[in-house]
Amino acid sequence: MDTLSFKTISANAATVNKNWLLVDAQNEPLGRLASKVASLIRGKHKTDFTPHVDCGDNVIVINAEKIKLTGNKWEDKKYVTFSGYPGGQKFATASEVMAKKPTFMVEKAVKGMLPKNKLGRALFNNLYVYEGAEHNQIAQQPKEIKLSDLK
Repeated sequence: MDTLSFKTISANAATVNKNWLLVDAQNEPLGRLASKVASLIRGKHKTDFTPHVDCGDNVIVINAEKIKLTGNKWEDKKYVTFSGYPGGQKFATASEVMAKKPTFMVEKAVKGMLPKNKLGRALFNNLYVYEGAEHNQIAQQPKEIKLSDLK
């Protein structure tokens, strides 16, 4: 048996095959949407996944204002911002954040599921979130993907 045929594949920046994917967030629970999108951005669905390389896809999320939150999360879930100054801590409910900037909730949820290092910050640049059904990446011809088809 030839042992050279069993080599482990290790991707690098030159050998990575990045695709453009389109995800519709309409009526999707926020956490489930975020975990699946983070997995796509990370590249964990690919056979040549390498943990220390940006081998994931570019993901476009549309209809971010139409996500679902279960239970009383629209009023109970709090988003905290801190200016760095004494007394500079501000709290906002999910409904207040959605009224002000609908894309923020999806971006924050996905960012929290990426690695907390240089790679995670680079991976976050592969996420594009839009409020409505229109997006600016038409030239890239993204492939629409159903989240229910993913594990």
